[in-house]
Amino acid sequence: MQDVMLINYGFCTGCHSCEVSCRKEKQLPLNEWGIKVQQIGPEELGGEWEFDYVPVPSRLCDLCVDRRADGQKALCELHCLANVIEVLPAEDAAKRMVELGSKTSCFVP
Repeated sequence: MQDVMLINYGFCTGCHSCEVSCRKEKQLPLNEWGIKVQQIGPEELGGEWEFDYVPVPSRLCDLCVDRRADGQKALCELHCLANVIEVLPAEDAAKRMVELGSKTSCFVP
């Protein structure tokens, strides 16, 4: 069964707790990351201001497969202060994306 990560970036606050928890768990140096929060904006688009934070997983992300095998959440999901990161089975992803709305992205490692 394949799992995926859903990110509802419309509500990400840019706190970077996902980055920090992942880096600490995987003992990554400062120039590498399993997930990194990117800032988009502020910029004016179509007469309205756009300003978003977007958590972006890298190829180093394995969705914390060992933690989840022990019944625990992925660290980015556990530590996300805005609860915008969710790891779930791929077959449930499309339905959940519809529930969350248009600012949701899906990551498949």
